[in-house]
Amino acid sequence: MESSEEQPGPQPQYPGNHCIRDGDFVVLKREDVFKAVQVQRRKKVTFEKQWFYLDNVIGHSYGTTFEVTNGGSLQPKKKKEEPTSETKEAGTDNRNIIDDGKSQKLTQDDIKALKDKGIKGEEIVQQLIENSTTFRDKTEFAQDKYIKKKKKKYEAMITVVRPSTRILSVMYYAREPGKINHMRYDTLAQMLTLGNIRAGNKMIVMETCAGLVLGAMMERMGGFGSIIQLYPGGGPVRAATACFGFPKSFLSGLYEFPLNKVDSLLNGTFSAEMLSSEPKDNASVEESNGTLEEKQTSEQENEDSIAEAPESNHPEEQETMEIVSQDPDYKEPKESGSKKDYIQEKQRRQEEQKKRHLEAAALLSERNADGLIVASRFHPTPLLLSLLDFVAPSRPFVVYCQYKEPLLECYTKLRERGGVINLRLSETWLRNYQVLPDRSHPKLLMSGGGGYLLSGFTVAMDNLKADPSLKSSTSTLESHKTEEPAAKKRKCPESDS
Repeated sequence: MESSEEQPGPQPQYPGNHCIRDGDFVVLKREDVFKAVQVQRRKKVTFEKQWFYLDNVIGHSYGTTFEVTNGGSLQPKKKKEEPTSETKEAGTDNRNIIDDGKSQKLTQDDIKALKDKGIKGEEIVQQLIENSTTFRDKTEFAQDKYIKKKKKKYEAMITVVRPSTRILSVMYYAREPGKINHMRYDTLAQMLTLGNIRAGNKMIVMETCAGLVLGAMMERMGGFGSIIQLYPGGGPVRAATACFGFPKSFLSGLYEFPLNKVDSLLNGTFSAEMLSSEPKDNASVEESNGTLEEKQTSEQENEDSIAEAPESNHPEEQETMEIVSQDPDYKEPKESGSKKDYIQEKQRRQEEQKKRHLEAAALLSERNADGLIVASRFHPTPLLLSLLDFVAPSRPFVVYCQYKEPLLECYTKLRERGGVINLRLSETWLRNYQVLPDRSHPKLLMSGGGGYLLSGFTVAMDNLKADPSLKSSTSTLESHKTEEPAAKKRKCPESDS
């Protein structure tokens, strides 16, 4: 627990009012389909083959359900009392119902005409029920299933919810699991628990999951403590982190450091000149206080278009999230005025990024991190063996990998290296259940796998190479242990013959 003498840090992520404001990041929900967007006035949003504007959601509380009306306007849905099961007329058996396509009197042209007249989806569903010749012969369960299916098709209901780790992980895993290395949401929850992620910690994270793991850690830490993110390439990708909508106070404790400079930091040869000697091509790839970079945003959009191309034939799958920059003041060179101002702004961003890198290097040099999280597409063994030197003793570490074999090799290397205890390689098994009155059972479809986790704790390891006397005494002790002890001779008393 935090001591009472400490000064209050960043404000909570969610203030007292739970109303949606302009510029907030929200998640649109329809049945089990999610999409992360940013609320902006007069911005057209496409979701589940429907387009609408989010102007009317501003001022409403999170969790409100809206109905899409003509012109793309959203109107709050009023709750109506559903008729009790006693008033329903239902059959007792479905065996005599033949699905020949002739039970519905309304044709597609009739339904289209009703839509053109502006009739709401709820009334269309009611007319479908009244014009169905077999509806009353269905069982009560079959009627509920029929109504639910028609509502999903004709009623355009959108619920606006607040983004969270669970919602975003479910969204990514269902729509684009490749971007998060096929990490399932229960596996992410295990990582946060095994890594002891809590407020006030000093954590190191190396992930290539579009920033989802980083965002989950920031959400759990609540703006208290520090996180050092190691990234490959020109800069960190934080598309999923932006969807959380963290306030700027949360970003003050977030640092980034290039992965290719870790070896020099371990060897003691790291200097500020090494950061300035990086290729100038990376100047266009900039990150300041967690904002998405210009180049990475274009790369992310290209990945989205590639991922959506083969999945265009599946309309029921989840929509991909929208990448929106968190820095509205940042403008393209054509819109920022003169070229000289743009160059000065670029230099300022480079200096600020260099300063943050030096601060991250100073934090890593202390080698007293409270934990380590690794979830990347690279082989985990060299990453873990290098980054464990920055972790203090008696601290947890967690490594995620989609496959088991790399973690088995990592497990063997750690046992040979030493300095770790309680090594554990685990896989979580998840199966969803349907919970309904008289219809509770496991769902037929389940996830085949959510990845593997290697966890453990660091311990202080004696460095025998630093003290040759200890090494010699140890070798002498080992030589004594390996010698065969002399056989004890027992003198037997001579018997009188």
